[in-house]
Amino acid sequence: MNELEKTIQRMDFEYFATGQHKVEPETFLQTKNAVLLDVRSKEEIETVQFHLKHHTDKLEIPAHDVPSNIDKIPKDKLIGVFCSSGIRCVMIFLYLKSKGFEHVKILEGGYTKLLPALMPGKIYKHLNQ
Repeated sequence: MNELEKTIQRMDFEYFATGQHKVEPETFLQTKNAVLLDVRSKEEIETVQFHLKHHTDKLEIPAHDVPSNIDKIPKDKLIGVFCSSGIRCVMIFLYLKSKGFEHVKILEGGYTKLLPALMPGKIYKHLNQ
């Protein structure tokens, strides 16, 4: 049995029912020692960028380039995988889990949930904590 198969077998009902695979953007942005892994395409990133200067570190690696850049992704931090709709997030989440990344979660909701977490009031609150 390969690592991907072993990883999938560990993801049982309890795993998904308790939300171990996901994180709300607002919660993630308040997490210390975390990295947002943006797996959107280069063209998407060029069109809509998130600098997150006051929140967390960020890596921009398109989904198709993750395997050849896996050494750039830290294993000692929480990795929040982000894409616009959630499809690429799931693929990269599963890939990273199968490669031994224990602290990786899917950032829920794409743009729909991330943008409200970056509104001025939320940034102000974050800066004053």
